[in-house]
Amino acid sequence: MLAIGGRAPEFTLPDQDDQNVSLSTLLRHGPLILYFYPADFTPGCTKEACVIRDLHAEIQQVGLDVAGVSPQSPATHRSFRGKYKLPFTLLSDSDKFVIRMYDVLGPLGFGVRRATFLIDQARYIRAALLADFRIAQHSEFIRRAVALSAGTAR
Repeated sequence: MLAIGGRAPEFTLPDQDDQNVSLSTLLRHGPLILYFYPADFTPGCTKEACVIRDLHAEIQQVGLDVAGVSPQSPATHRSFRGKYKLPFTLLSDSDKFVIRMYDVLGPLGFGVRRATFLIDQARYIRAALLADFRIAQHSEFIRRAVALSAGTAR
């Protein structure tokens, strides 16, 4: 996993609409919560995405944006977004290139580790969490990022 204080690597991946989206584009309006997850439609990943959906208004209110990354296709992401009414971008990393860059590839090269990063507009990693099966820790991480951003937005 990339270290706090380091630079987040630039990347470009297709989103759920098969449009290329770069990290710089995602950071255009403010800091970003970038989360990596194993797969669409699995119980844990669905729970995590729905928690982020439910926090999305608060996330945006403090000037943050959010995007998820997993290896599924844009079409699968589109279905996942539609079924659960997810208002944020989902990026398709089918070759796991970005997953490797962010050092969140699963054990022995299989799967994806559940990781969440808070990245500022200069692409520095301000906070990070790796908690594979502890989804509640990711929602708490996001709540803390929202609280911190609310404090700096005033």
